[in-house]
Parts: sequence; structure tokens; C-alpha cells
Amino acid sequence: MILAVLGAIVAILILLNRLADAGIDLGGLNPFLWRRRKNWKDKLEGNPIYQIDSPMDVVALYMLAVVKADGDMTKEDKTNLLQLFSSEFNLSDKEASSLLISSSHLLGNGEEAQDNVAKVFEKSLPNFTESQMKSSQELIRKAAGDLEQRPVVAHKIIYNVEKAFNSVIKTQNW
Repeated sequence: MILAVLGAIVAILILLNRLADAGIDLGGLNPFLWRRRKNWKDKLEGNPIYQIDSPMDVVALYMLAVVKADGDMTKEDKTNLLQLFSSEFNLSDKEASSLLISSSHLLGNGEEAQDNVAKVFEKSLPNFTESQMKSSQELIRKAAGDLEQRPVVAHKIIYNVEKAFNSVIKTQNW
């Protein structure tokens, strides 16, 4: 009986070795390996704005989104944003410029950030304090400037950001 079991094990190992030599890998049948690969693939191919966990970065992204809501950013808007980044986030001019460039790169055409505000804020919201949420709302409004001159999309972005913050504030107060 023992010889039969040992013979079967050896036969299975030889068969697996032959399959591996032929290029057939049975490691892909491992469900844990499959899930780990799927998570890495989703993270690698996913939009990076959903991975932002820094409050400063996500607020800078939405300050830029409000300014570029109509697709254009004037020189005055850029100067205003750089001044806000420097003064409010205590950044040097070089760091403020770098933040603007990275935010612009992450924003892309802006549609993803406009349509999925809650999802973009998902990872960073736990890192906000209540006072940071309120000051962030004010910063985004400051970046927008005169809202009457901004398109409807800018109003929608501001509304959705405030809605995301207010939902967190209400749940914290319970």
C-alpha cells in the first residue's frame, strides 16, 4: 500500500515536471496568486487620482479642476493658484510650481475628477480634520474666484466637493 502511494506521488511529480518543461504552468490555478495579480493589475492600470491619500494633493487637484472647468487656464489663474499654493500650503515657489504641474498631469482632461468626486476623495478623507475640510472648501472657492464668471461645471465640482466633506462631517458628529 505504501509503495503504491509513493509510486503515485512520484508519477504526479514527474507529470508536473513534464508539463512545466512543455510550458504549461499550473501555478495560475492558485486563487491567492490570481487575486494578488489582479489587485496589482488594477493598481497599475487604474487612474492614479484614485490613489491620492494626501489632503494637500487632492485639494490642489480640485483647485486646479475648478480653474480649468471650462478647459482654459489664464495666466492670472495660474499666478493666483501658485500664490495660493505658496501661502496656504507653506510651499516654496519651486514646490508650488511642482504641485501645479503634478496636479495638472493627474487632472488630465478633468472629466474623471468631475464625475467621481467622492471616489477621488475616498482615500484622503480619513486624513482630513474637520477644520481642514472647512478650509479646503474655502480654498477651492478662492481658487475659483468670481463664480459668476465660471461655467456650470465649476459650480458642480464645488457642490460635489462640499457634499463629500459634509457627509463626513455629519457622520463624525454622530
